[in-house]
Amino acid sequence: MGLGLAPYDLWYLAFTGYVVAIWLFQAAPRGVFAVGTGWAVGLGYFGFSLGWIIEPFFVDPSTIWMAPFALVGMAGGLALFWALAFWIAAHAPRRPLLALVLAWTGAELARAYVFTGFPWGMVSYMWSSVAPIQLASLLGPHGLNLATLATAAMFAAAIPRGGLRLLPAVLGVTSLLVLFGVGLILTPPYQDLSGRPVVRLIQPNAPQHEKWDPLKIPMFFDRQLRLTAGPPKDDFTEPQLVVWPETSVPHLLHRAGDALGLITHAAGSAQVVVGIQRAQDGNYYNSLALMDGTGALRQVYDKHHLVPFGEYMPAEAVFRRWNILGLASRAEGGYSAGPGPELLDLGPLGKALPLICYEAVFPQDVYRTPERPDFLLQITNDAWFGEWSGPYQHLEQARVRAIEQGLPMLRAANTGVSAVIDGAGRVLTELPLGRAGYVDAYLPPPLRLTLYSQFGDFPVLLLMFLSVLGFIRAVRVNSD
Repeated sequence: MGLGLAPYDLWYLAFTGYVVAIWLFQAAPRGVFAVGTGWAVGLGYFGFSLGWIIEPFFVDPSTIWMAPFALVGMAGGLALFWALAFWIAAHAPRRPLLALVLAWTGAELARAYVFTGFPWGMVSYMWSSVAPIQLASLLGPHGLNLATLATAAMFAAAIPRGGLRLLPAVLGVTSLLVLFGVGLILTPPYQDLSGRPVVRLIQPNAPQHEKWDPLKIPMFFDRQLRLTAGPPKDDFTEPQLVVWPETSVPHLLHRAGDALGLITHAAGSAQVVVGIQRAQDGNYYNSLALMDGTGALRQVYDKHHLVPFGEYMPAEAVFRRWNILGLASRAEGGYSAGPGPELLDLGPLGKALPLICYEAVFPQDVYRTPERPDFLLQITNDAWFGEWSGPYQHLEQARVRAIEQGLPMLRAANTGVSAVIDGAGRVLTELPLGRAGYVDAYLPPPLRLTLYSQFGDFPVLLLMFLSVLGFIRAVRVNSD
């Protein structure tokens, strides 16, 4: 199942895995065996797909001992959501397969919201490299989770168990063809971008273990200045917007006047977006700063969806006793959260929704804006994720956010992958992982207003609510 995610994108193996997982549920006795099956499936899936999560602990030698505990704890904890889904389905008085599909979809919904949420590696991401992912613009990732699991359940029901069941197999094949067919219909053609504004993405490629080395900081900063001042690539004109990655300026905002002046000079008349940290009233913020062509600071956005145990400690007083602090924190209490989503006004380029790193993982954070932006703007420091699967899975989720909203995305990543993505989730140009450089590209226009951008997760949440009511009613009828 994990092979369906980036960088493998083997959707056919992943789909087969879901079919087998549902068949295992059918074959397992009820009660604790069903729970154990769900938890074991989840443990294997999350243990493999989140293998990159050990990478941050190798940056500092003093935290290496935490790596195996982090992986096993995260995989085992997320697997509990799936175990609960299997337990609920095992107690359904009728149609346990239907109950499993609904409960599993509900578990993925809960995983996106409970304890601030962690919807990394959702079921529907297995389609990210093929046509069905376009259904995310209609159904959202959770609706596509439901469609995927329902199709897999039809195939599982057709696996011989005292005789071949042809009807579920026929329905399963039909559903799979529908997923691909509707996805192809929803895929818009490529657009002619000539005449659109030119943007430049900066990728300094500063490894995390060197990024804050006092001897290396000037080198990485100078590298970014040179990349910013570089000549236009290919046949592009001078860029109108330059984007630096997350925490790319090595000073707190109130002490960064000289550094910002150098950046403005290198960018010429272009607007510049940089990742920077700032302090205010004893609190630290992971921020994004927008400067116009004159160097004036026009807007500052503070990241609001922080990484638990990375940017803040949920129970800081308890963990401080063992000297366990947030991996990316500047202070004992970690970063403070900003007020929430807001738009950047970039003048002739339109309005952008800023997303700092982890925020692009959450579909609900992207559609929860006061008005529809013209494009999405993600700055990130994926050096934390190593060079295996993490950076590619993060890019994969950024692509799905673009599809859900029908909006292009500019993505500047410290070590990669920096990319320009159109509203259909297609990567138009990119800088590979582990390479320093810059890329010039046209800013794609926004596409259609999608169904998901208007209604979000409400339809799926309503379906889950009605399903719970139906389940309760069925239990009462059965008990009578």
